[in-house]
Amino acid sequence: MFRWLSLSLLIAVSAQAEVSPKTSLADQMRIEVDKYQLPNGLTVLLHEDHSAPLISIHQWFRVGSSHEKVGRTGMAHFFEHLMFKGTPKYPKNEFDRQIQANGGTNNAMTSLDYTGYYENMPSGTLDLILDIEADRMRNLNFDPTEIKNEREVVKEERRYRVENSVFGYLHEGVFETVFRVHPYRWPVVGYMKDLDATSMEDLKEFYRVFYAPNNAVLVITGDFKSGATKSLIEKHYGKIPSQPLPEHKFDPEPQQKSQRSMQLVKDVQSPTFAVAYQAPPAGQDDAYVLDLLANILGNGSSSRLHKQLVYRQQVASSISAWNYTPLLSGVFQIFCSVKPGMNMESAINTTFNEIYKMRNRLVSEDELKKAKTQVMIDYIDSLKTVSGKARALALNEVLFKDYTMMFKDLDRYNSVTAEQIKAAAEKYLQTHQAAIVRVKPQGAPAPVKSSGSSEGA
Repeated sequence: MFRWLSLSLLIAVSAQAEVSPKTSLADQMRIEVDKYQLPNGLTVLLHEDHSAPLISIHQWFRVGSSHEKVGRTGMAHFFEHLMFKGTPKYPKNEFDRQIQANGGTNNAMTSLDYTGYYENMPSGTLDLILDIEADRMRNLNFDPTEIKNEREVVKEERRYRVENSVFGYLHEGVFETVFRVHPYRWPVVGYMKDLDATSMEDLKEFYRVFYAPNNAVLVITGDFKSGATKSLIEKHYGKIPSQPLPEHKFDPEPQQKSQRSMQLVKDVQSPTFAVAYQAPPAGQDDAYVLDLLANILGNGSSSRLHKQLVYRQQVASSISAWNYTPLLSGVFQIFCSVKPGMNMESAINTTFNEIYKMRNRLVSEDELKKAKTQVMIDYIDSLKTVSGKARALALNEVLFKDYTMMFKDLDRYNSVTAEQIKAAAEKYLQTHQAAIVRVKPQGAPAPVKSSGSSEGA
């Protein structure tokens, strides 16, 4: 069933991007989903797909790093680790042992807005997995030794992903520069001093408040029967009490009125930089437009920036652009690795020049058609498995409280015009709205003074 759906959509994407942008793809995208809610507030989405004897179970919570507070960053990600430390019923290592013994895989993820846990299993293991997931929603062990050990694991993860990674530092620097007051300004992994300061009482309160059924979405896709599955969900989750949820209060980020910059000096061979801008959040029309703009500007060897910096000028080893769209505010980002000995400021000016062209000239129909095809095929490819479909359902339900948003994405991409690309660049990608983060090698000469506005060539 789904293989046919994927093939038909691939054909439709190519045809509609070329000749019929008004024809809807939403009906071809749509899959049957049974959505309901338990009395305790747990939202459940069920999608049967009997094409293979597999199931995917996603349990996501509406809590991410943006729900933390100053001085206690990193708690949402800390819990991604602690949730694998066991309960009285399923002690440490028993959870993973049960998954592996039954031929499955599992993992978890933390973002700015949510934390998600999932298992991909053979059919027939649903009773076991729901028992495990419901159990650790409320009965997590808080063993001081385990917490101490896991704190060090998380700190080591920060060292590896951020402090010993050029792109980790760039990513952290971008969000600290783009956001000055918004909770997106601190990293998901947290700051080292905050990880050390988090107490047992902090962790227990965070767990009590946010790991509750009325703050969770449970998605099951694959080879199962909905009737029997609903009985299992009631059996395992029905008696878990809901919790009062705090209002998600935060200060919105003011509009940026002047260019911002940050410079980091690291023990690296190559200069690296990022150029970033405040952008609209997930779900807004301009977010889809900027996705396509980023594709044209910096996705792949045929993109504008790659042609200029990597191929023609040969000053960069790699460059990429993408539009990141979490729930509350987006970030349009460009990352570039400059070759050793090459002039980073020249590469930055070339980047601004290409952005100037996006603001002042219409992209070609061929560029726009190719970008639409690439973005939409990537989207379709992400839905080829039961796990991919479960992830898309969970993401849209968690962010928008409406999983059907996912069915509208292809039409929204397909309707974007060259005029909208230009208008979005004019609105969001002005030079005074840019945040520039530079990572320089130790001992490198001071950067050439530049306003960053050498545009229009």
